[in-house]
Amino acid sequence: MAKKKDDVDIVIDEKGKQVKDPNRMYNLIAKIIIVVAVLFFVINGSYYYVNEQENAVVTMFGKVVRTDTAGLYFKIPFIQKVEKVDMTTHGTGVGYTIAGNGQNITDDNNGIMITSDFNLLNIDFYLEYKVSDPVAYLYNSDDPEEILKDIALSSIRTVVASYTVDEAMTTGKGLIQAAVKEEMVKELSEHNIGLTVINITVQDSEPPTEEIIAAFKSVETAKQGADTAKNNALKYQNQELPNATAKADKIRKDAEGKKEARIAEAEGQASRFEQIYEQYKQYPLITKKRMFYETMEELLPTLKVIITDGDTQTMYPLDSFVNIGGSSGSSSSQNQSNGSGED
Repeated sequence: MAKKKDDVDIVIDEKGKQVKDPNRMYNLIAKIIIVVAVLFFVINGSYYYVNEQENAVVTMFGKVVRTDTAGLYFKIPFIQKVEKVDMTTHGTGVGYTIAGNGQNITDDNNGIMITSDFNLLNIDFYLEYKVSDPVAYLYNSDDPEEILKDIALSSIRTVVASYTVDEAMTTGKGLIQAAVKEEMVKELSEHNIGLTVINITVQDSEPPTEEIIAAFKSVETAKQGADTAKNNALKYQNQELPNATAKADKIRKDAEGKKEARIAEAEGQASRFEQIYEQYKQYPLITKKRMFYETMEELLPTLKVIITDGDTQTMYPLDSFVNIGGSSGSSSSQNQSNGSGED
């Protein structure tokens, strides 16, 4: 039997004594626990922490209130919601799939492109991207990464189609990477999915069949051989050109020296002729004789001159009579025969 006394439940036990109701204490403890739990959840839901690699988007009643960077922040519990977005750079393969462990790589048909010369090319890219706008990333699309991959494939096909297969495999890789990145940036700005391209690089490019691969390797080997020959030719040119230049300079200088000497000699002879001509105009006979004697002085040492008066002959210069052999005798005999003949 229970009675109330001063708002306290009184219970009569088996012996007829009045005792306090124990259920009241249990109910009080339960209420305290519930209050503490509610306070805990309220306090715990009123703040949040954002690390340096994240951004937090706060919404209230479905509308974005603010975007927070790294730090500790407070919010209205149970009314405001917080979604955190990873802002670091991520990477993915285009044309091949990377397994979760990062080791197993498998090709897919998305990497097969057609070039401007209507050849098939299996070309793989590695795409690096990150979130640029966390609000657009969360609410503008259901799967922004999938949209990004589709945009990458579309841009790659458009760019590769403007290059030949040879360019796409060799010299055109850098141009293709830059053009694909530019095209993707343009497409992403139009779709506004909150992602941006950091970099996109060609991982591998080769024909889809083994026979064509072998043919292209042969072409590449030939090009390398041509480059080697060209480099060797340039090396030889760089070695020989200085020597040839020096020889040419020497020949030119020698020619210029001879030219100056001949000019000086000609000018001297012309000046001498003018002087002689001036003398000739004043004294023609004397000048003619002097010129004759000077000429004879130059010629006489190399000539044999015979002077005769009809009876006696004299030869200048006189031959030596001490030569060994028959040279002197023959000369005397010749002189005598000449004299007797003229007599």
